[in-house]
Amino acid sequence: MSTKSIITAVVLIGIGIVFGVMLVSSLKGVDVTFAQDPVQIGSNAPAPKVNEILRALNDAFHTVSNDVTPSVVYITVKSSGRERKGTERFFHFFGPEFRLENPPEIGAGSGVILTKDGYILTNNHVVENADADGIRVSLSDTRELTGRLIGTDKYTDLAVVRVDAQELPVPRLGNSDNLEVGHIVFAVGNPLGLTSTMTQGIVSALGRQINIIDDEGTGYGIENFIQTDAAVNPGNSGGPLIDISGAVVGINTAIATTNQRYQGYSFAIPINLAKKVASDIIQYGEVRRGFIGVSIQTVDAVTAKAQGLDRAKGVIVQSVNPGSAGEDAGLQPLDIILTVDGKEVNTSQQLQTVIASKDPGHTVTLKVFRDRKMIEKKVTLKLREEEQSVAATERRRGSSRASEPPVTASLKVDELGLTVRSLDHARKKQLEVEHGVVVEKVDPFSAAASRDIRPGDVILSVGSKAVGNPSEFKEVIAGMKPGEAAMLRVKNENRRVNYVAIQIPERKAEAN
Repeated sequence: MSTKSIITAVVLIGIGIVFGVMLVSSLKGVDVTFAQDPVQIGSNAPAPKVNEILRALNDAFHTVSNDVTPSVVYITVKSSGRERKGTERFFHFFGPEFRLENPPEIGAGSGVILTKDGYILTNNHVVENADADGIRVSLSDTRELTGRLIGTDKYTDLAVVRVDAQELPVPRLGNSDNLEVGHIVFAVGNPLGLTSTMTQGIVSALGRQINIIDDEGTGYGIENFIQTDAAVNPGNSGGPLIDISGAVVGINTAIATTNQRYQGYSFAIPINLAKKVASDIIQYGEVRRGFIGVSIQTVDAVTAKAQGLDRAKGVIVQSVNPGSAGEDAGLQPLDIILTVDGKEVNTSQQLQTVIASKDPGHTVTLKVFRDRKMIEKKVTLKLREEEQSVAATERRRGSSRASEPPVTASLKVDELGLTVRSLDHARKKQLEVEHGVVVEKVDPFSAAASRDIRPGDVILSVGSKAVGNPSEFKEVIAGMKPGEAAMLRVKNENRRVNYVAIQIPERKAEAN
């Protein structure tokens, strides 16, 4: 190679080195690896302005959660001999959810702290079958404590448990009387083993009676449920229902379901009722509840028509217990109670709830519709036990028996769609009645069937007229005009007397 060629090569190499250094210097900090461009994930566009109403709603929901969740506890219950609730019914208690099939069983529910020194409100059906030392309470700060059962009330399905702790977080308690359909509510609890869960919905109905508490049919069960579509499931039982201010307005208790899981409707005990029950249990270890001592029924349109009311309102007295507060005050069967201390009561459960919030010895003022006139009655409430002892004494006394009239053949009363026959001596003795007619048959879809009159019922009177045999009964009914309504006094096979309003159907036009 010539000298010229060598010099040329050295110059070119030098230029290349200088160029390379300059190029590297200009690309300092830049990834020059040989690879594809990085994937663009998401948008780099600036966030839009959030609607202030939605932001406020978002913040409000978060505040409710922060305020209430610390006061909600997780309750586990050990039970060696739990009595299972029937699963064939449409309405179900939804907690505790038991995880084991054979005793001992471990169930889970919820509760809400009532006092800083450890009193906790939950459902009776969560803890009623707990073993001794079988209640464990987990707090929001992860502490786990032994719970002690203080007292229960099966007629409201409420119970109070206590743990040994101080300075616990407690929620504000609201006024459930102020709830309206459409109000936003939240359910907080521990469904399906998921602790500290909050769901949101609305109040979808008020004053629901679903016949789930009083399995024994005593008539003392108090059901005036708040219905909501906030999602609840097994384990939510005993947890609070919250309003938009973060105040507790109910205790979640039951659901309407075909599969024992949430299907859109749940039910909570109003907190106003729960406060009275909890206070009594904490103070006395039991509920001290005032009673009027009457059997009642919601007034419907037919009953209102039969009694001369302008519209369906109030509750009608079916019977008055001997020795009760109602008897002392002069209440009578067929009285229609319209208000208690000025507050309207238009369903039997409303009246029960109002009276249940009063103590024995408390005097209430009732506005009563009697014989198409308004009167006022002052009733001093009594304990239920007093009524029971007097009623039992009255049953033991029995009653005199009249001579037995000849038995009349069965008669069909077409207007009402039922067949009646005379009472025989054995039936009179069994039901402790002296006159009346026995319902032998009720036609499907008839006027009688629509008012729940059943075979075996004894009709004692129509309005103020007592009936002694089928002919008398048929004559009285035949004398009524289509569209007229009357009250039948009926005694059923359980020896319970009720007044049943029934309307004579309009006659159908005959085809030519």
